[in-house]
Amino acid sequence: MAKKDKTKQAFETRTIHVGGEPDPVTGAIMPPIFQTSTFVQKAPGVHQGYEYTRSHNPTRTRLEECLASLENAKYSTVTASGLSAAMLVMHLLPKGSRILVGDDVYGGTYRMFTTIFHERHEFKFIDTTDTKQTQKEIAEFKPALVWLESPTNPLLKLTDIKSVVAAAKKVKSQVLVDNTFMSPYFQNPMDLGADLVLHSMTKYINGHSDVVGGVLMYNDKKLNQEFFRLQNSIGPCQSPFDSWLVLRGLKTLAVRMRAHEQGAMKIAKWLEAHKQVERVVYPGLKSHPQHALAKKQMSGFGGMITFFIKGGVKESKSFLKGLKLFALAESLGGVESLVEHPAIMTHASVPKKVRESIGLTDNLIRLSVGLEDIDDLINDLENGFKQK
Repeated sequence: MAKKDKTKQAFETRTIHVGGEPDPVTGAIMPPIFQTSTFVQKAPGVHQGYEYTRSHNPTRTRLEECLASLENAKYSTVTASGLSAAMLVMHLLPKGSRILVGDDVYGGTYRMFTTIFHERHEFKFIDTTDTKQTQKEIAEFKPALVWLESPTNPLLKLTDIKSVVAAAKKVKSQVLVDNTFMSPYFQNPMDLGADLVLHSMTKYINGHSDVVGGVLMYNDKKLNQEFFRLQNSIGPCQSPFDSWLVLRGLKTLAVRMRAHEQGAMKIAKWLEAHKQVERVVYPGLKSHPQHALAKKQMSGFGGMITFFIKGGVKESKSFLKGLKLFALAESLGGVESLVEHPAIMTHASVPKKVRESIGLTDNLIRLSVGLEDIDDLINDLENGFKQK
């Protein structure tokens, strides 16, 4: 497992105390929500660091401080959604930029790149799990940005982040890693050399399925200034209340991630032995083709499982129909267990030929293992398999 830095306060401590300092005015242990749209100025242009909530808000500032600390970054920019964070990156790049992208990315990311920004930038999708081929593509394509997910959504493929970063530096490319599936608790791409880390805070960071949000983490001061300019101009800011909810959710991130992983490991092993399962993909299983890499660059394996049920759409739908505890819904990373059919749901915007070419077939099921009792969850899955 990747070692954790012991030279500073532990992760668990930072989730609670960075950005969570008591209110200096009242002493309230839980800082108040600054639920305001604007701030009174003493004189024109003379304020106390805050003018308008689209630009800045004290509650959002606290959240950004905490998130930067957890991802071992100097700065972070919180946005209204994961896709709005991706949008800021796309607007940041000069028109005509080349972007090398992993072929198995979140369907919303694929849709944004191929239907919104395809006229502004040039995108090339490749299998970044093939390290040598990826290094060759970087050297030849010379992208402005390499966009990675590791693990990927939904096939849980891993990329050797350090090796990709080394190749990118040779041609002065930047590397962004979407770290949503692992959360900062199990993986820190900044420590592996990434220039930017992106999270959909909707998922594990918030962890309670009641907020939509995104965040970018990075170390470059100029980037911080540019992201502020773009966010302030375009407007994808997160509300004070949502920022406060994420701050509250963050306090239990470490505890939740350990529980998610514990449950996912047990369920993955159970599925692997099930007669109606063709194949299970989970980084914590020895059968995962990149299990060794998972142990090297991550400190845990997360709560996401992909498996292939024997059959096709018919068998998949029958299985899903029989579930009760695993709620059929898009998204992931909440305390409740979720299940989805990517080909019909989260990745429906990816053309069928493209889906099938990367292995995203109609018998693929994605599980987000929540915090319920494991035996109850396994019983629920068994009931799904019994459906005809």
